[in-house]
Amino acid sequence: MPCMTKSTTSRRDFLSIGALTTAGLTIPDLFAQTTDTVKQLQPPSKPVIVTRVTGDNAIQEAYQMLLDGQDTLDAVHHVCLGRENDPRDHSVGLGGLPNEEGVVELDSCCMHGPSRAAGSVGGVRDIKNVCLVARKVFEHTGHVMLVAEGAQRFAVDLGFPKENLLTDDARKIWMLWKENNSQQDWWGPSMTQPGWKDPYADKPAPKPSMDLHGLSSLRPEALVQPAAPVQTASLRPGAVPRHPTPEWAETIRVRTRRLVDMAADLGIAPDDRFYAAEQILWPTTGTIHVSVVNPKGEISGATTTSGLAWKLPGRLGDSPILGAGSFTDQDVGSAGATGSGEENIKVAGAHTIVELMRQGRTPQEAGIEALRRIVRNYNGDMTKVRLLDMEYYIVRKDGTYAGCSLWSTGATGKPRVFAVHDGNGYRVEKCSALLEGGALEWPPF
Repeated sequence: MPCMTKSTTSRRDFLSIGALTTAGLTIPDLFAQTTDTVKQLQPPSKPVIVTRVTGDNAIQEAYQMLLDGQDTLDAVHHVCLGRENDPRDHSVGLGGLPNEEGVVELDSCCMHGPSRAAGSVGGVRDIKNVCLVARKVFEHTGHVMLVAEGAQRFAVDLGFPKENLLTDDARKIWMLWKENNSQQDWWGPSMTQPGWKDPYADKPAPKPSMDLHGLSSLRPEALVQPAAPVQTASLRPGAVPRHPTPEWAETIRVRTRRLVDMAADLGIAPDDRFYAAEQILWPTTGTIHVSVVNPKGEISGATTTSGLAWKLPGRLGDSPILGAGSFTDQDVGSAGATGSGEENIKVAGAHTIVELMRQGRTPQEAGIEALRRIVRNYNGDMTKVRLLDMEYYIVRKDGTYAGCSLWSTGATGKPRVFAVHDGNGYRVEKCSALLEGGALEWPPF
């Protein structure tokens, strides 16, 4: 029987063989996965900005920057900075509502289409403009994401000032939350776990107004009509109260009165007490995403947030996650999200939308399909879906845009809206919604 000789191949030989093999292959069409119709789309004749309503002039100013030829990511970050620098916006940057320990932690990510660069930071403390820090990650390192203490040190090394982000206003609201706190917080099993208990078990679950791939037939519960608007005197701009169904009205009045009295004991100014009570009952969940395309076809997108109010320290939602909170592909378009971050991560929402557009879906069709996938994760169980919320902001490389929301309204009955500027003036438009009505609050107050 012949002797078998063991053949050995060195690492260098293996790599050389691999290189030769690769060189012998035909390089595929880099756009092979993009439909012909998308490849043929031409850039818009004027810039397009899609984002949430900001309440300031930042969108108009960013649009002028684009008309002046400035970079798309510069324009995107100009809108983000307007929110990060405003202490009255309790969802972003300075004045953002803190975690359960009273510490503000900020998250952001961005993608620059022309260079295909991306950067992200998460759980950053004491640094206000995290949207710019995310950009510095790809400008000054070979990394994509930095988090927590490392991200903070990186920012300080680059000259970003450390500052206390917990404004006196936000601190007092946090103190009010602590005094009013119960077991209804972010602790406990998630909705995917058997031990989860429905906080609204005694309330009927709404039935979808449309068939979610046949899922609506799984839930025979009667449709709950959207609540009629409840008129309350807002003593300052900012959060809009999201009132549940009418049977909660007396509870709202009683608890609001108690919170207002507690706010007085904490030294909160009279004109701010009702606002502080609103922030405990219906915490700000803003976040901001911005997507932009210019007449050269250059696309950029970014998302920035202070995350969920009263979250567990170290929690990261979708905002710093590339492909979830924001995703940009220079060949296709850009998308981003605000809402239930954990749910958006599970469907890689922004990436899903861009990939669907690559396959030929319109921005609206892609956004609605991503929302369907969120609902599908709960098999259409409306006792759980009614606790979720999501909005997507989308622009394609030809300037076609969409705003898509899981629910058609807030619980006040007001339509879900988004902001757009495309050369025909700044305006606010209704979102395309998957479901009629509005979500309930989680955690419940």
